[in-house]
Amino acid sequence: MIVWEKSSLDDREVIFEFLYEFNPLAAEQTDTIIESKVENLIHHPMMGVEREGISGRLLIIPEVSMIVSYFVKEDVIHILRVLHQKQKFPAGN
Repeated sequence: MIVWEKSSLDDREVIFEFLYEFNPLAAEQTDTIIESKVENLIHHPMMGVEREGISGRLLIIPEVSMIVSYFVKEDVIHILRVLHQKQKFPAGN
């Protein structure tokens, strides 16, 4: 099961709204790609990489230059953040 935490849903909304101003189709395609790639975690929860100083794992989505921060607890995948690759991850995330 995948749980999108509030911060990750807020991130998706900000990304969508930003892209929508310039290209509504790109906004929808980007969100679809993010959701699709995250759904792959159901079958491969450890596919994300671990990075020193960042808790959990990072799923890199090069098609849209995004990184998804998540952790797995028991059988639940918690999606914490969705950020552009050039953004700096907040401490503890």
